[in-house]
Amino acid sequence: MKTELELKYGCNPNQKPAKIYIENTNLPIEVLNGRPGYINFLDALNGWQLVRELKEALGLPAAASFKHVSPAGAAIGKLLSDVLRKIYFVDPTLELSPLACAYARARGADRMSSFGDWIALSDCCDYATAKLIQHEVSDGVIAPDYTAEAFEILKSKRKGAYNIVKIDSSYVPDPIERKQVFGITFEQGRNEYKISKSQLDNVVTEIKEIPDSAKQDLVLSLITLKYTQSNSVCFAYDGQTIGVGAGQQSRIHCTRLAGGKADNWFLRQHPKVLALPFRNDIPRPNRDNAIDVYISDFADDVIGDDVWYETFTTQPEPLTTVEKRFFLDAQTGVSLGSDAFFPFGDNIERAYRSGVKYIAEPGGSIRDDNVISMCNKFGIAMAFTGMRLFHH
Repeated sequence: MKTELELKYGCNPNQKPAKIYIENTNLPIEVLNGRPGYINFLDALNGWQLVRELKEALGLPAAASFKHVSPAGAAIGKLLSDVLRKIYFVDPTLELSPLACAYARARGADRMSSFGDWIALSDCCDYATAKLIQHEVSDGVIAPDYTAEAFEILKSKRKGAYNIVKIDSSYVPDPIERKQVFGITFEQGRNEYKISKSQLDNVVTEIKEIPDSAKQDLVLSLITLKYTQSNSVCFAYDGQTIGVGAGQQSRIHCTRLAGGKADNWFLRQHPKVLALPFRNDIPRPNRDNAIDVYISDFADDVIGDDVWYETFTTQPEPLTTVEKRFFLDAQTGVSLGSDAFFPFGDNIERAYRSGVKYIAEPGGSIRDDNVISMCNKFGIAMAFTGMRLFHH
């Protein structure tokens, strides 16, 4: 017996026919609305595994924002501060559920990358979560269920064509997984490695103490990496990712990419950014882009004498390099996970500049001593997990 679902096309419009199917049982998913595509389902199924494991490991509802088979953001349902509500465009009058908090954080981790995302939710999608999703540009959502109110809100998106997928939360896949490349079938055991705080016991640096809040963030970062295209590095803070560097051939480029995103996440909270005088008719994606440019080295592209009025009611003052560095130097307590060992200490030096105080990585490099020494130099606690988390 085989159950299948025909798709419009594969990764690209010329790749036809396309479908998903399963042998000897029923598909554990149900399309409640819309017509998800090939890449949508790759994001949906990877995202579902991520949020399911986050909730199991940390005991709170979880959400993920996926783009091109890697998470742009992932988070658990911790309360939002007033500042986070503002930078995540959350209505100050909306009462947030833990799941809604998780989604706001996941979407807010890297709003530029999350544009047009696929959403994964660990719990039944409720009214508050649906209201947040309603106002974001997104391709679809996967969850174990939806309240009637939430479903009607989501179904109204994209002129009634928004993709809504329900997954059977009790589904357990076959322990062997297969895929084809160039007509050749690859087979391997599924990565069933369970990530928990116990993987953080082998602290190899002079500083041994890792507080429970940092252990929570390290577990979050490692589970996120388990479903991120390798090589990958993940910065986490206060129950959410703040920078994911995915799919880079060099680990230092992963660290630089993720560190740059973490810096941007912090800088969005700078008083000058919070006070930017946006015109009322500027939609969210344009605001996100303007903020991204404003905190970059090319601020004149949005606040220059000849362009500022296109976005703002008054011309903003620049955020200087000195101001940015001063603000970033005050940030600390960031956790960093890596899906494989750091081969050189330059990764640690770059991580330190983005406030990293806690690191989890497998260990096993011939240069582990150099990496440990660099952590000791910067007062960073590092745990060796002993487990690589490559994902392709």
